[in-house]
This record gives sequence, C-alpha cells and structure tokens, in this order.
Amino acid sequence: MTDLRGYAVVTAAYWGFTLTDGALRMLVLLHFHLLGFSPLDLASLFLLYEAMGIVTNLAGGWIAARFGLRLTLLMGLAIQVFALLLLSALDTGWSIGFSVFYVMVAQALSGVAKDLTKMSSKSAVKLVVKEDSGEILNTKPGLLFRWVALLTGSKNALKGLGFLLGGLLLEGFGFQLSLWVLAFGLVLVLLGSFSLAERELGRVKSSVGVRDLFSKTREINLLSFSRVFLFAARDVWFVVALPVFLYSAFGWSFEEVGAFMAVWVIGYGLVQAVVPRFTRGVVTPELGVKAAGFWGGTLATVPLLIAMGIWMDTAASLYILIIGLLVFGFVFAVNSSLHSYLIVGFSDADKVALNVGFYYMANAVGRLGGTLLSGVVFQLAGLTACLVVSAVMVLIATVPLFLLSQYGEKSAEDS
Repeated sequence: MTDLRGYAVVTAAYWGFTLTDGALRMLVLLHFHLLGFSPLDLASLFLLYEAMGIVTNLAGGWIAARFGLRLTLLMGLAIQVFALLLLSALDTGWSIGFSVFYVMVAQALSGVAKDLTKMSSKSAVKLVVKEDSGEILNTKPGLLFRWVALLTGSKNALKGLGFLLGGLLLEGFGFQLSLWVLAFGLVLVLLGSFSLAERELGRVKSSVGVRDLFSKTREINLLSFSRVFLFAARDVWFVVALPVFLYSAFGWSFEEVGAFMAVWVIGYGLVQAVVPRFTRGVVTPELGVKAAGFWGGTLATVPLLIAMGIWMDTAASLYILIIGLLVFGFVFAVNSSLHSYLIVGFSDADKVALNVGFYYMANAVGRLGGTLLSGVVFQLAGLTACLVVSAVMVLIATVPLFLLSQYGEKSAEDS
C-alpha cells in the first residue's frame, strides 16, 4: 500500500532540487575552468560541499527523527536558494585565493542543502510505501525496492538534465543570471512543498538521543563502509577529471561537455529506475546483498578495461572512453540502486531517518575522497590513472557485501 500523495510531494521536491544542483555543479566547474583554475583548484571548490555532508547527514537524521522530515526537506530547499544567491554575488575582480574561499563557502551551504533534501526524500519512501507483512493483502514483496529505485533513478535522470541545463545557461546567459534563474525556480518548489508536505512525516514518538546516531546494526555498518568506496570509485574520474579532459584534450564546447555528462547521468538514472525489472529475484534485503556482491565484482572490471583500451590504442581513445563509461554507468546504476534499497530495507521504520542519515554520511565521505583524488590524480597522472584507482575502490567496496552475505547465511543456519 502506497501513500501516493506523500510520495509525489517528496519526490517532486527532490526533483526540483536535483535539477538546480546538477546545473550548479556544471556552472561552477566550467566557469572556473574558463577562468584558469587548475584541476586541483577545481576539486577544492567542491571539497566543503562534500565534507558538509558528513555532518549534515548525521545532524539531519537526528533532526528529522525529532521534528519530522518536512522540516529537514524545507530547510534543504531554503538553504539551496540562499547558496545560489550568495554565489551570484561573486566578483571576478577578487583574487583567486579569495574567490576559491568564497565559492567553497557557498558550495558548503549547497552541500548542506543537498544532503538534507536527499535524506528527507529517501527516508520518506520507507514511511509512505508499506510492504506486505501479512496484514496488508494487496501488496507484494519487493514493492519497496521498486519505489526506492524509481525515486533514485528519476532523481539521477534529472541531475543529468541539470548538467545539460547548466552548460546551456552558462553559454546563453552567463554565470550570474543563470544562478538567479535557478534560485527563482527553486523558490517555487519551496513554496509548493511548504503547502503540501505532511507536517508529521517521519517524526518518531519515542525520544531520540545522541547515542542513537552511532548505534547501528552490523548490516548498516557494512553497507555504509561499502558506500564510501563505491561512490569514491565514481567521483575519482567523474567530478573533475572527465569534464576537464573532454574540454581540454578533445576541444569539446561547454554544451558538448554538459550534454555528455547529462546523457551519462540520465542513462544512469533510467537504469536505476528499472533495476527491479531485471533483478526480479531480489524480494528481500538478504537476496539484495547477494545481487549487489555479484554486480560489484562485475563493475570492478570495467574501469580497468577502459584504461587498458586507452593505453593500447590512443587513436580510438575517445570512442573507447565514451563506450566504456556508458557501460560503467549501466553497471554502476545497478549497484547504486541495490545499495539504496538495502539501506532502507534493513532499517526499521522508527529508525529509518537515523540510518539513512548515517549511510549518506558515509556516502559523503566517499564523495569527498573521490573529489579530492579526482583533482590530485588527474593533475599528476591523467585520466587513465583515475580509472585504475576507480577499479581498486570498487573491489574494496565489494568485500563488505560478501561478508554480509556470509553473515546472513550463518544466521539462517543457526536459527
């Protein structure tokens, strides 16, 4: 049984935010690359954006449990509007050092906004989608997986559109006016969410203490550890290395870079949304763990093959890169969708906000590390090295899944 109205409200808010967030990332990346920032400088612009997620997810999960998911959702949208307006006040006459600091602060606020909105939306799915527990006869096992996959996939598809939108806005309107357009659109989303979101959504009846932030089950801890390296494996080549490489090595325009990034993320999101259709055997979290282990092992081979292809045949390197990254996006989407389902599936309803917050804190750690490495490794050794590092990180991310699978089998035998 699904509360479609509640699901629609949180999903629409998440969609609106995601579109502006994707556009903002592309605006910042391309605008400051054009101003002469090095890959490491570009990576530094996003460090506080990712770092703030570590604190925000923990604090946001606690706030949501005490005061409801509606509050954290509205807070996220409002902070993003402020961050967009703050960034629009940037003066090109400032020194590079001060400009970097100023943008890092604005991006830090955007990072807070992103994680509050994401945590609120994904936690809400557990509360508005109820699977068959023997009391509800009109639902089927696996329903939660399908709704989580739909939310996650559609969000990433819109983030891809945001990349494309950012490139188009920068080319057509410039940096400052583009930010104003995004802020105005998000204000409309904020007003709609304020009017329609359920006031008590996600608020737990029992008291929630600070120790509850870190008191996690084995499943939550292993999944969170895996998440760190899974998303670091993507961002180590995705955040800085790939767009700068396409622009500088192949002479692509802003629109072309934004379009490719958009196609990649949109395709990734569409695959995420339909993952339950070709993983039909995943009807419980335990089966989801086994599937995630298999797909994680498969993913580790892809960046290695891309790196080898580029190294062996430089003449066809662009085609090898594009095709290889599309394959990576497909397999990564399956992994990400399974992970998003598992963290919700292994969480009790009264702890879902706390667990999702903790889990996406781990996600922020991984993205922070991946973002930093994307600038450092690319500047020192190029895109191929970033892909090799990505493969190593995927392997590390897969190990906890096998441990969790073995633990589940042992528990079943003992019982």
